Amino acid sequence: MNTTISPDDQQGPITSTPRSSGARRETLESAIFEQASRLFAERGYAGTTPQDIADAVGLSRQNLYYYVKSKEEILAKLVSEMTIRSVENVEEIAKEEGTPPDRVRNFTRSWVLDRAANRTRFRMLDRSESVLPAELSEQFLRGRRAALAALVGVIEEGIAGGWFRDVNPRVAALQIIGMCNWVAWWYEPGHEPEVDSIADQMADSAVVMISRVDRASADPRAVVDSIAGDLERLRALLPPS
Repeated sequence: MNTTISPDDQQGPITSTPRSSGARRETLESAIFEQASRLFAERGYAGTTPQDIADAVGLSRQNLYYYVKSKEEILAKLVSEMTIRSVENVEEIAKEEGTPPDRVRNFTRSWVLDRAANRTRFRMLDRSESVLPAELSEQFLRGRRAALAALVGVIEEGIAGGWFRDVNPRVAALQIIGMCNWVAWWYEPGHEPEVDSIADQMADSAVVMISRVDRASADPRAVVDSIAGDLERLRALLPPS
């Protein structure tokens, strides 16, 4: 059973004042960013005012500015945290010592769990992408490209080693990432199946989608296609005649 408490599990206003300190202050700041994420996702960044955020948390607008300087600062922190976490996660998995199928499976499972735990933040980011300031937009795009490149590298390694079919690595990586990202829209906590089961199934699906055919049990046509792909790869390795 998954027992992770995610940011999306935090709901409702938390009344406080500028005199808050320590753990209480951290709790309030967390609530500000989570409520802002929810409002940005529901109304859009432009459609959300600082007063909306203050009301959702249970603060006056004046007290809100004790914790954050502006709505722009909130958006910048949310985007930075999501981007940095995603890139670090993918790059760490890409460097693991396991086989390419193991790493693709681990990437998919980790990404699904992250999207499920942070679904509101991800929906916010997706909806706000078009209104990001130039510097923040570039940071987001760099992160997205880095994550894609890391997964593409693992798939290329798997193709070269005979683990995966001769697919287009970039297209395959985009398919897997898109499948994982969509979890942020359809996953609902508290309903079957549990998120761990979802992550396991999707991780297996990602590997099967690009794995080579098992010739011992495959349809003859699939075997022929697999052999033809092997021959093409061998031809590419031959020196010019």
